Amino acid sequence: MNTAKLKSYAPQARKAFIAAIEARANQLGLSAKGGKLGIAAGELKGDIVVIAGQAWPAKAHQQRERLIQRINDDGFAHTIDAVAYTWFNRFAALRYMELHDYLDHGYRALSSREGGLPEILAHASELVGVLPGLNAAQIADFRLAGDKDGELYRLLLVAQCNALSSAMPFLFERIDDESELLLPDKLIRSDSLIASLVDEIPEADWSNIEIIGWLYQFYISEKKDQVIGKVVKSEDIPAATQLFTPNWIVKYMVQNSLGAQWLATYPDSPLKAQMAYYIEPAEQTDEVKAQLAAITPSQLDPEELTLIDPACGSGHILVEAYELFKGIYLERGYRQRDVAQLILEKNLFGLDIDERAAQLTGFALMMKGRADDRRLFERGVKLNVMALVDSAGFDAEGLAKGVELSDCGLKPGDLSELKRLFEHATTFGSLIQVPEGVVEKLPALKELSEATLDLFVAEALKRLGPLVQQAELLAARYDAVVANPPYMGAGGMNGLLKKFAKNHFPDSKSDLFACFIERGYTLANDGGREAMVTMQSWMFLSSFEKMRERMLREKTITTMAHIGYNSFPSLNSKVALATVFSVRGNRIAGYVGSFQNLNDAPRAADKEGVFLDHDPANMFEARAEAFVQIPSAPIAYC
Repeated sequence: MNTAKLKSYAPQARKAFIAAIEARANQLGLSAKGGKLGIAAGELKGDIVVIAGQAWPAKAHQQRERLIQRINDDGFAHTIDAVAYTWFNRFAALRYMELHDYLDHGYRALSSREGGLPEILAHASELVGVLPGLNAAQIADFRLAGDKDGELYRLLLVAQCNALSSAMPFLFERIDDESELLLPDKLIRSDSLIASLVDEIPEADWSNIEIIGWLYQFYISEKKDQVIGKVVKSEDIPAATQLFTPNWIVKYMVQNSLGAQWLATYPDSPLKAQMAYYIEPAEQTDEVKAQLAAITPSQLDPEELTLIDPACGSGHILVEAYELFKGIYLERGYRQRDVAQLILEKNLFGLDIDERAAQLTGFALMMKGRADDRRLFERGVKLNVMALVDSAGFDAEGLAKGVELSDCGLKPGDLSELKRLFEHATTFGSLIQVPEGVVEKLPALKELSEATLDLFVAEALKRLGPLVQQAELLAARYDAVVANPPYMGAGGMNGLLKKFAKNHFPDSKSDLFACFIERGYTLANDGGREAMVTMQSWMFLSSFEKMRERMLREKTITTMAHIGYNSFPSLNSKVALATVFSVRGNRIAGYVGSFQNLNDAPRAADKEGVFLDHDPANMFEARAEAFVQIPSAPIAYC
């Protein structure tokens, strides 16, 4: 994959999409003037609405009103940016799907195998009854007009997105809202947004779903450059902290958490031969072996194993975990076409504070599943991936007055507490811990959120649903917690985040990644494992001494690859010094951990090779007891 090409294309695409969406908003009489929203008058005349002298279909009036409300709530620039990335994500998804022949009708939506106009435009009449909302007479009228191909293509694109909404509502929610209204014009021109996407990225680069993650990283890269090194606003945290994880590090984490758990129970599993990044445990004493035997289950049910990425980004870790889960299922005799839905609904969980990231994670997982099950889109798969939402729009008081809470075993205070918990969910993310009192009420809250009640409380119930879902995901305990958590020192945290870290993670408050390490302890179940790639500072600095002492006292470091400088290809610097490690959720006295030093590898590209060489000169073994005997308990393994 030519990531240099993607790095060049994606930032320019972001500018182009934003400009096109804003131009469309201007056509609709909406503009930002001196920080205020300028709104041109609209007049309904029968089946049209006239805005700034231009006629639009009547339904555009309601869509425009919703758009105005959204802009008033979120701001003009933020709304334009959000709609721009949504359409960028949709077009990227359609491009991936058409090249993998995942569109049921078999025609390309954005391009043609023969060159020229998109195939769905050439075959529009054949798609009546295949794509929703298409009308044969309307298509015929567009054709007869001779100059309406652009409008017809727009209609076809919306229909294609709506056809995918039942399978992937997180990305292709039915488009009858403001996002349809802001779909740019002139999409079949040779200089259009779609033509640029098709022409500038070689088809071969779309062969691996990994392209979605790279596009996401590069799409927001300029925003990251703008905010890095400053105190970061809550809405800019995703851009400031996003970093694509090298594939070998992802494999290391998945194989030494989920993989290690499977091999502990089934040491002769043939999967071991497929796990090149798995570290065989060091030889242990009889006392340690006895401790391990006491906590290792004699058998595992694949359908009950769970893995969460609490900062899932574009889904790289979950995609890799999908592959290992598939191997586990196949080893236990499941049919390949049956495992996709099981993995997506029972095994994989992901959370992020960035809606863009959650959209792409969900899409990437669905594409992995579709490769194994041709009928996956028809199965109504319910993913356990979501972007955390703030509770500001949730009317807890109104809902409490509008329903009989006692019928569900609830009190008004239960709704208020849930609202308080998630007041800043998009700032604190997965660091939020759900109090036991809320956990006890979750079944009742879920029952309420799924109730069908009158219109007076419908909006409140709609907003309650995601709050309950994210509370359930954050309250659950998992067999494996795997992440490349956000890196942000205290100096970059805004006041809200800094206070939260100080109050809830006093031993790790100096950096966001360290808070996530400690949060992983409470996300993992008693026998669970945690694997993360983070900056190495927690291993040595005095500001993390109490955090280290707690880890060494209560947990067990099983493996570590100390990457050091040049850890990430996109940084390739001596500033970001990283380590990747796995930790068991319980203390195993006397356990000998396996450590590998990769510091001497000169470039990011060399790290993987040095790791796979397993040169004895770079391999070390150490016990936690040795670390705690050193002043400040550094992870001094060599």
